[in-house]
Amino acid sequence: MNPQPQPSNAFIAASWVALLAGLAAFIIGLWNAAMPLNEKGYYFTVLMYGLFSAISLQKSVRDRLEGIPVTNIYYGLSWFSTVLCILLLTVGLWNATLTLSEKGFYAMSFLLSMFAAIAVQKNTRDSQRSGVAQ
Repeated sequence: MNPQPQPSNAFIAASWVALLAGLAAFIIGLWNAAMPLNEKGYYFTVLMYGLFSAISLQKSVRDRLEGIPVTNIYYGLSWFSTVLCILLLTVGLWNATLTLSEKGFYAMSFLLSMFAAIAVQKNTRDSQRSGVAQ
């Protein structure tokens, strides 16, 4: 196993800023949205599920690359969950009575949050491997 270089402080900071910006934008958008509470709850749940599934997928893919055992069922579920949450958001936004700009806003902040969650998890793992706590 080759030692991984520690991520730079700039990349760590950028990852956290992207995660917080994506989450804040999505949640503030929901807070201010003129939609029923149950619809807001749906989008919030899809966001949280998406973050968890993206991190889980990143971890299982990386574990496999590093020779750490990952069962096929967990690996498959990680992929399925990530695709499912993107599909759930897409179907929800497709059927929502929102303007196209609002739909785009939610889609982009969702994808930014998912990407940033993966980057933060990667940075955390790389920092722990190099002996530096994050």
